[in-house]
This record gives sequence, C-alpha cells and structure tokens, in this order.
Amino acid sequence: MAESRPEGTMQADSANGRSEENQRTGDRSSAQNDPRSPGNDNQKDASPDDTELHHEVPRSRKRFFIIGAVVLVLIGVALYWWHSTYYESTDDAQIDGNLVQVSARIKGYVSKVNVQDNQRVEQGQVLVEIDPRDAQAALDQGEAALATAKANYEAALATVPITTTSTGATLSSAAAGVQVALSTIAGAEKQLDAAQAQLLSAQANNTKAQLDLQRYTPLVQRDVVSKQQYDAVVATAASAKAQVAAAEANLQGARDQVRVSNDKLAAARADYNSAQTGPKQIAAQRAKADAAAAQVQAAEAELETDRLNLSYTKIIAPDSGIVNKKTVQVGQNVSSGQTLMTLIPLSNIWVTANFKETQLDHMRIGQAATFTVDAYGGHTYHAKVTQIGGATGSMLSLFPPENATGNYVKVVQRIPVRLDLTNPQEDSDRLLRPGMSVTPLVRVKN
Repeated sequence: MAESRPEGTMQADSANGRSEENQRTGDRSSAQNDPRSPGNDNQKDASPDDTELHHEVPRSRKRFFIIGAVVLVLIGVALYWWHSTYYESTDDAQIDGNLVQVSARIKGYVSKVNVQDNQRVEQGQVLVEIDPRDAQAALDQGEAALATAKANYEAALATVPITTTSTGATLSSAAAGVQVALSTIAGAEKQLDAAQAQLLSAQANNTKAQLDLQRYTPLVQRDVVSKQQYDAVVATAASAKAQVAAAEANLQGARDQVRVSNDKLAAARADYNSAQTGPKQIAAQRAKADAAAAQVQAAEAELETDRLNLSYTKIIAPDSGIVNKKTVQVGQNVSSGQTLMTLIPLSNIWVTANFKETQLDHMRIGQAATFTVDAYGGHTYHAKVTQIGGATGSMLSLFPPENATGNYVKVVQRIPVRLDLTNPQEDSDRLLRPGMSVTPLVRVKN
C-alpha cells in the first residue's frame, strides 16, 4: 500500500532533484571545456584518483608474485635440506647379479646342444649332452671290479673261522702230542731201568753158571759127578750167557726207545710252538679279510665315480636364468673344466650402489630404500640395505692406489653398498638385468 505524502513535500523533492541534475550537467560542461579533460583531443590525463587506482593494481600484483616466488624458494630450500638430511642418493649404481660359468665336468664328444644364446632356461633343464658310451663302459667295468672285490672279501671272510678252528685244533693236538711224548719217555725210561735190572740179573746168573761149570768140569773128568749133571750145568751156563746177551740187547732197545721218545718229544714241542702261532695266523687272515673289505669300498667308490661321470654327460642348468656367451657346438670335443656358456640367474638380483664416503655417516644395514630403473621409465622398486662394502672401489681395483709414493691427491672415495629387494613380487616378470643403471634412494634417518 503506497505511503501518502503531502503535495508540498513532493514538489520540494522534485525541485531538489532538478537542481541536482542541473548541477551534474554543469559539471560535465565544465569538464568538456576544461583543457585537461581526456576528451580534448585524447591528450590529457585522467583525474588524480583514477591514475592512483590504475597504478596500485599492477604494484600489488607484482608484490604478490615476488612474495610467492620467495615462499616457493624457501619451500624448495627446506625440502632440499630435509631430503638431503633424511635421504642419500647416487647415480653411480647398477643392477648386479651372479654370472654362472657353466662348464663340463668330464671330457668327451658333444652330441647335442639344447640351447641358444639369450634363451631363457629353467633350473634342471638339460643344456648340453656329451656322448655317454665311454662313461657307460667305465661304469660296466666298475661294476665287474666291485663284484670281484666282493667275492674276494667273502672268501677271505670265510677263511677266518676256518683258520681259527684249525689253529685251535692244531694247538690242542700239539699239546697232547707233547704230553704223549713225555709219557712215552717216562715208559721208555722205566723199560730202560727194567732192562738194566734184567741185565744185572742175567749177568749174576751167568756168573754163577760159569762158576758152576768150572767146578763141575774137573769133577766130571774124575767121574765124581755124572755126565748128566755136568750137561745140565753146561746147559745152565750157556742159558745164563744167552740171557746176558738178551738182557744187553733189551737194554740197548730200551735206550733206543728213550732216544726215540725224546725225539718225539722234541717234535711235539716244535709242533706245539708252531701251533702257538695260530692267533697270529688268525690275525693275518683277518687282516686279509679287512684288506678285501677295503678293496670292496674302493671298488664301490670307483663305481660311484663312474655313475657320477655318466650323469655328468648331461650338463644341466644350476639355476633359472638366461644363457649368454655360448661357445659349445655339436661335434666339439670338450675337456674337463672347459667353460661352455654363461648363465645369468634372474632370481637373485640386487643393486650395487657406490656411495661417496661422505654419504655413509648415517647409513646402516637394514635401512629402507627405493630405486628407480632408467630402462623402465624410472619405475620404482623397494629395497633395503643388506651390506656395506669392506673397502673402497679403488682398493678393490686391479691396480690399487699407492699413496706412499708421494703422488697422493685426495679424492672422495666410493664404497659399494648392496640393496636387496624387499618385495620380490615387484620383479615377478624378471625384467631386471645385471648392469642396468639405477638411481637408489636410502632413508638414513627416521
């Protein structure tokens, strides 16, 4: 609802509005007539207020850019200080790995080569085959030698108890023979004593008979005694004399028997002494058995060597990797120890970073690290410090420096540091190759 106003008031407002309009019109006319007006031939400047506003805008922008640039520089310096304090990096680093020299373990004729240069192989894969016929013949000969050695050992082993038994029986028999000989000697000596007694008795009887004969001879001549009595005395004297001869012969036989018995005793004792060497004979036979057992072991070792040589006719890959520098060809005669190719395993890859000695102050084993590979657009891998070299690279070179000669020039040395992957799955495709250039970054402070 419009507010009602007195008519006089409305007229006064209209008059005031017209006066203000006339005043603005007059100002514009004055500005047009003023020679300093920008409308006069476009040669005059604007008013002071407009000029000051026009200059303040560029100056504030310039000041803003300068402050922003200073802030960015300070931020960059702070980031660089923080990065250099907490991290160490170098561009003198590369992928490293083992280079396996695959060589022949026996000499022979190469019958087959199953790989080519730069071919990827798996662990246990047959790389080269050598003609196995020579090795097979040696294996057959070794098996025959082992069979012979086992037979000799069995024979020697069986002889040991036989020798033990026979020597024991011989010793017992010899001991019994000694006892028998001693008994025989004792009997012979008793017979000798009896023969000597018989001889004495026969001699006494003979003496009496001869005396009787001497007494009866004159008596028979004088017919004192009868012829029959005299003949009886003569017969008795002759019998007594014969008995003496028989007793002497018996005595000599008894003496001979004693001598023979002594000889038998000496022989029995010799047999006994010989039989006492039985334990030594047993020991000698056991030694022969042990020697035969050693020959069996030697034959078994030789046979195992022949088996190994037969297995060496197939040269297999010791690890998974890539074949390089293959020099072997079919038809080639290789010798034992000859290098045939180089195998580069890709399952055990690490980084060798040659840091300056001034960068190792805070570097420790176990610190986390990352590295980027130049070949793959700076792809980042995660690793950790596992080894810090024991000497500088110059000391490990072919010609280490001789600083004592007086030509010493101080140069910042580099020490190799090994970085191992902490997540092998990052290289599951086996893209890393020894020798690739990398840029490692080690966090030396937490």
